Amino acid sequence: MKTKEVINQILNRWDNVYWFLRMIISNDKYVAIGKESKLLITITSSLRLIAKDNRNRPEKSIIELQFKILRNILEERYKRAKSVQIRLERLITDLEKEIVTLDEMEVFILTCESAMIPLNQAIENIPSDDKKFTEAIAKSYLDVEGEKGLATVINLWDDLGVRGCLTAERIEIVKAFTTLRGLLEREFKMSAENQNVVLTAFTQEFERRAGQKRKQRAGGSLEDVTSFLLKYYGLKSAAAPDHFQSDIEVDNWVKTKDGWLIGISCKRTLRERWKQVSSAESTILSKFKIKQIYHVITYDEDLSDDKITTLGAHRHIFYLPDNSRRLIYAQQHLGLMDYVRPISEFINDLKRQV
Repeated sequence: MKTKEVINQILNRWDNVYWFLRMIISNDKYVAIGKESKLLITITSSLRLIAKDNRNRPEKSIIELQFKILRNILEERYKRAKSVQIRLERLITDLEKEIVTLDEMEVFILTCESAMIPLNQAIENIPSDDKKFTEAIAKSYLDVEGEKGLATVINLWDDLGVRGCLTAERIEIVKAFTTLRGLLEREFKMSAENQNVVLTAFTQEFERRAGQKRKQRAGGSLEDVTSFLLKYYGLKSAAAPDHFQSDIEVDNWVKTKDGWLIGISCKRTLRERWKQVSSAESTILSKFKIKQIYHVITYDEDLSDDKITTLGAHRHIFYLPDNSRRLIYAQQHLGLMDYVRPISEFINDLKRQV
């Protein structure tokens, strides 16, 4: 298809589906009415009823009535929300600029009814966290491989969750896309070119919102793995010591049999401000009755001798994959051997302490 033909195709009235989607979901410039599916149903059914009951009126008169009912519905819905009045007025005003014919109003109705509402449902069906996809598989690894599977579980934890959620996204968009395409063919008798304009607008907005949900999920997974491991092995987590602050991030705590604490940090790599350990010196750790900090690290090539000795001198122990080159090297090094352990011994070491 030539460039000019593509431009002409997306400049037709159905291209407004994309812009209407962006308008009604925006919470910065406008009020995000698009997030409220029940409100959209009220709006679209009212707009259709006005058009049906006044079909003998002039087109301009019908549009005026439709905007009157739209304004009344929105003002009633947001009458107690004084902070949104400016954005609400801006939304109505800008919609009035975009919708001047009944055909354009039909595009707006379709956008709300057949694109945004199914899109809301699809986004809602995507998991908000990765744990449901990871815990069952992680448990299977540990059931079969025992402590030797710890490194595998920690490495896969994020990947399994991401893959599971992305699979859920694919399922939802395929379902919604198929339903919308069938509707455009059957109800609107839309040409293939116009279908492409609407469907790509839907897909573009779906991907934008799904991407936002991915960002919300990101970052917490490796914190979850420590809680999962403690629960799996029946080790009770403890509260963090009051007012303790460290430059090293600790994901979880356990209380030892002598009443002290061990902090646990599960990370792929040690990227924290590891040299700034002044707040985690041995005297400070003793003040808060912290016995040691255990670091479970799966990608350890950047774990230098300096990192190991500097933190190791302040009661930090590093658990590295059993077949790790760095582990084998450190275990044979007099200055490092006291600060490194194989991951397969991580749980056994904790059990002995607890």
